[in-house]
Amino acid sequence: MTNQPPPIAGARRSFVTAAGVRFHVTESGPPDGRPVLALHGWPQHHWVYRDLLADPPPGLRIIAPDLPGYGWSGPATHRWAKEDVVTDVVALMDELGLDRVLLVGHDWGGYIGHLLTLRVPERIDGYLALNIAHPWVPPKVLARHAWRFLMYQPLMATVGGFVHRRTGFVDRGYRKFSEIDAQTARVYTERFRDPVVARTARDTYRTFLLREVPTGLRNRERRRSAVPTRVLFGKSDTAIAPALAAAETARVDDYTLELVDGGHFIVDEHPDLVRAKLIELAKETTTS
Repeated sequence: MTNQPPPIAGARRSFVTAAGVRFHVTESGPPDGRPVLALHGWPQHHWVYRDLLADPPPGLRIIAPDLPGYGWSGPATHRWAKEDVVTDVVALMDELGLDRVLLVGHDWGGYIGHLLTLRVPERIDGYLALNIAHPWVPPKVLARHAWRFLMYQPLMATVGGFVHRRTGFVDRGYRKFSEIDAQTARVYTERFRDPVVARTARDTYRTFLLREVPTGLRNRERRRSAVPTRVLFGKSDTAIAPALAAAETARVDDYTLELVDGGHFIVDEHPDLVRAKLIELAKETTTS
């Protein structure tokens, strides 16, 4: 197990305490550049954005924190209820002096991103969501794809701590369901040997299955987003179906979904495409 973050040429690292969490933050680009807040998912950490961090688009400041309890950030002060994580991220934005940002999010970081557009729309110029369901999925659509969640989520929610620390389950998942090479996968999975990170992963799914799914079925998300949202989705994703991100069910004023070849781990598999879409979003949402 490595105790040091993997190197990224030219990146700056810091620890910032916000909402009781000691965030590990990696950033690059001009300090006065237009800020881009990039949020990772499971089972990963900030390094998923290594290509953007190593070569930030001109004029953009890429900021990639490890979410609470993940990567090299300290543990969350809660059990990873997603709205609580949103509170943590908003507090981090405050500490970093980020009044407005472009937002990028993948997997759980993508879901947190959607919730951020609902919580603080005035602080987000545009949002690029990557292979993640939106919060407005109708129950009938969710039911048709429940089998995808059953492949791994109950296991993570119950014995996820043990699975991450003591087994090769996640490594095998990378080999079977992604184009990520074994060495790259180990950069992610080795960090989950840490008990804090393993416990965070378990809590992410335990809270989701036991609290958030039942609550969401009883009280569907009714808020509407006014943030321009662009969704890039690898159409061969086994974990999350494109139907869960469909434009016709998204309660967003300006929302587009683009399906591309590839699977769930689109940031690793198609970094140039993600970069291009971020540049497009930055141009589209230029502010005076």
